[in-house]
Amino acid sequence: MKTGIHPTVYEAKVTCASCGKTWVTTSTRKELRIDVCSNCHPFFTGESARILDVEGQVDRFYKKLSARQTYVEQQKVKEEAATSPDRSIDDLVLSPRATDALKKAGVLSIGQVLAKLGEGNAAMLEIAGFGQSSLTATKKKLRALGFEVPEVPDAPKAPKAPKVVAPSEGAETTEAAAGE
Repeated sequence: MKTGIHPTVYEAKVTCASCGKTWVTTSTRKELRIDVCSNCHPFFTGESARILDVEGQVDRFYKKLSARQTYVEQQKVKEEAATSPDRSIDDLVLSPRATDALKKAGVLSIGQVLAKLGEGNAAMLEIAGFGQSSLTATKKKLRALGFEVPEVPDAPKAPKAPKVVAPSEGAETTEAAAGE
């Protein structure tokens, strides 16, 4: 080995500018200052994986949040559609005879059925082929679907005339017996 060609080696103090950690090593300089050391570098501390994972968690959270909001909006639209008076009378799933009678009378939507019921039960019973059992079933189905069925009192009926019983032979004998 040639003499005088090698640099002088010192025990150098190394200082990290990020975390302030110091240690001693050999170097051609007496003091070394570094930006990042193994104590604070993300690769060595595992922070890089955690930082990436945290970003992934945030993204997953927002993705779930937006999916939930979309679901809630769809449910709200579904509920509004379920109680919409524009729905077809076919959604009531009435008997075929009752459904056909309503269609022939021009009542095609649930809103129209509710309007007819608002006029009273007699308005519905005037529809040819639509009887009392169909009326009762219609009201039950409307309530089951969440509609408020209007309860309009029917017009008071005219009092019935008392029945006149024709006198029979047995009635005449009782009257005669009562007279004696």
